Amino acid sequence: MTLRTGTMRLACMFSSILLFGAAGLLLFIGLQDPTELTPQQVPGVKFNIRLQQPHNDFPPGKSQDGDFKAPTEKDTRDLSSQAPRGLNLLVPDRAQAHLNRGARLRPRQRRRRLLIKKMPAAAAIPANSSAGTFVRPASQALDSRWVGLHQRQQERKRVMREACAKYRSSSSRKAVTPRHVSRIFVEDRHRVLYCEVPKAGCSNWKRVLMVLAGLASSTADIHHNTVHYGSALKRLDTFDRQGILHRLSTYTKMLFVREPFERLVSAFRDKFEHPNSYYHPVFGKAILARYRANASREALRTGSGVRFSEFVQYLLDVHRPVGMDIHWDHVSRLCSPCLIDYDFVGKFESMEDDANFFLSLIRAPRNLTFPRFKDRHSQEARTTARITHQYFAQLSAPQRQRAYDFYYMDYLMFNYSKPFADLY
Repeated sequence: MTLRTGTMRLACMFSSILLFGAAGLLLFIGLQDPTELTPQQVPGVKFNIRLQQPHNDFPPGKSQDGDFKAPTEKDTRDLSSQAPRGLNLLVPDRAQAHLNRGARLRPRQRRRRLLIKKMPAAAAIPANSSAGTFVRPASQALDSRWVGLHQRQQERKRVMREACAKYRSSSSRKAVTPRHVSRIFVEDRHRVLYCEVPKAGCSNWKRVLMVLAGLASSTADIHHNTVHYGSALKRLDTFDRQGILHRLSTYTKMLFVREPFERLVSAFRDKFEHPNSYYHPVFGKAILARYRANASREALRTGSGVRFSEFVQYLLDVHRPVGMDIHWDHVSRLCSPCLIDYDFVGKFESMEDDANFFLSLIRAPRNLTFPRFKDRHSQEARTTARITHQYFAQLSAPQRQRAYDFYYMDYLMFNYSKPFADLY
């Protein structure tokens, strides 16, 4: 009897141990960071500049007959080794030591390190190159400019990440939906994703993408209506979920931004100070009916003659009589930079340098540069800081403050200074 009782006690103890072990395992799994189970976005072009290798005319993942193929691990390495033409930079010992340390990081740490794309002045040796074949750039001035452009990108992305971490901490855990990528255009040949920000050079950027895609031989040959109303360029939200995630993970993602008040004035001048068959009847009529006392019958009929102060009243009204528009919506809403890990952040104010630097990074054709022409209202001066101040001088100080608050995240994320001294 005693032996039987002891055996039963041992069986109960063993069962209890198994139950506690299973419960502990379930608890451990439940405590895992869900982001570990989410596909990470790997930058299309990493800014660890490497020795340029001979290449053919077809980018990784693209076959000679034009069919798209999923990139291999070798393709990804080859793409990350791309550097501006003619620049072969030396590798300092400390950079190589840094890479060696990175190889020993745990998988999770390595993925996070990839997301923070550091851009050292010199580069690592690509896996398929022979050591000791580095050549210094012929021009020291060119070398300095190259380093400066990398440092500029590093600083812009640092500021953007910090703003996102401070104010949009929950965004990183959201799933990417077609709405988040509806403003992103796709160029498969050079594996580029471009988020369109209206009034920040978007017309000319789409011309560049069309030339890169082989749809035109020159940006000068592409008419404005072809750029904006044609269907030559695909949007990312037209792909299925797998196609969206694949491109976000392997293509080079870039956007260009502009000082928010200057962008707003540029949009107002373009849409309301010139004849427009869409913005006058759709926005102008609603704005005049709501914000102009004793508006004339002719103004209400045509929607023409909206004043800047009336336009700002509409913009700041939480009960707007007509919805928002992409030409004055926030960049943070158009491009979701806290959710999508952009590899390159350019600015309208430094467009020529930034654009041609980007084209070098993706190894665009040598004869392709960013166009400088203004194809709409070409006789009219571009909107500058001076012109912007003239328009905002028409507003009261409280209106200027509310407008600044409206675009605060864009000012913060892209490191633009306050445009008026009395703003806080």
